[in-house]
Amino acid sequence: MKIVHIITRLILGGAQENTLITCKLLAQRGHDVTLITGPAIGPEGELFEQTKNQKYKVEIVNEMIRAINPIEDFSAYRKIKKILKKIRPDIVHTHSAKAGILGRYAAHSIGNTKIVHTIHGLAFHPYQGNLLNRFYIAIEKAAAKRTDCFITVADAMTEQAKAAGIGVGKKFITAYSAIEEEDFLNPIDESQIREFRVKYGISREKIVFVTIARLFELKGHDYIIESAKTLARRYENVMWLFVGDGNLSDKYKRQVGDLHLADRIKFTGLLPPSLIPPAIQSSDILLHCSLREGLARAIPQGMLCGKPAVSFDVDGAREVVNERTGRLVEPKNVEQLIKACGELIEDEDLRRRLGQAARESVKEKFAPETMVNTIENVYRNLLR
Repeated sequence: MKIVHIITRLILGGAQENTLITCKLLAQRGHDVTLITGPAIGPEGELFEQTKNQKYKVEIVNEMIRAINPIEDFSAYRKIKKILKKIRPDIVHTHSAKAGILGRYAAHSIGNTKIVHTIHGLAFHPYQGNLLNRFYIAIEKAAAKRTDCFITVADAMTEQAKAAGIGVGKKFITAYSAIEEEDFLNPIDESQIREFRVKYGISREKIVFVTIARLFELKGHDYIIESAKTLARRYENVMWLFVGDGNLSDKYKRQVGDLHLADRIKFTGLLPPSLIPPAIQSSDILLHCSLREGLARAIPQGMLCGKPAVSFDVDGAREVVNERTGRLVEPKNVEQLIKACGELIEDEDLRRRLGQAARESVKEKFAPETMVNTIENVYRNLLR
């Protein structure tokens, strides 16, 4: 099959890693694969290095940026359409909001191609204005008419899209976002753990909560810091590790300093993907308090490392986190968060049991072959 994937930008992120794994495996299976993307603008890092020496082609459309800009957006649309006309793909598969809109309209305009869109997360949510939500829903409804099939990274995304009237009468398939599992399943040497902990001033006996998320609005670091004020007083042997960067980095560092928690809450900044497994394996509990997320890849990544997860109960989190694998917490409820974290701090055996069950529960579900088999079947069914 001739397949084109389109994503807005190749920053460090779940949707981007998902797309690169899909392109790589599809190309390895003999399909003709092209990836169209915009520039990786912003403090979140980039993944272009991972596209080198692969069997798929990459086309960069510099005008395709995340922010809404009618002039740039129209120019990006025209360039995408020109590329698609040249390739004449059997399948166009779009990801993320901007590329999802421009890519589907461009693909529909050239005709004779099947159009698939993956919902990694939805642009509308309860934490922004009603007018803006209505605008995003209207755009998604229009684009859905130019979509042959939807793939979602969690059942929750399907439910939310349908509840908003998006994709009425269309096929929805869930394909959990794949992870290169070997890096997480294979234990690292004690010396590497010791080296990682020494680098961030974490002594051997400390219990560490690790949070892997951009330092950005709605990612929930505020609630973790608020809970740490109580937990740090209550437990001398606990620390927190924030992995990531973003526009709120300076704000959170000042806040932590003002609370005299700089020796308990450590910031790693942006880490390359290769250092995410050591960061998790050097920690004890995966902590994720985002207020909106399709299904955060950090949660199954932590589980693959045999770590229990504490997560706000949002979107697809409950599809992997339960009483056997971790603890779900009501969003924004700091008291519940303190209680859940305290339970795991106090009980090492509970952490071990939850971590083992967590690993077994996600191994097959998040394997690259599992995801790409599902996606490839979607393509074949559409082309029959």
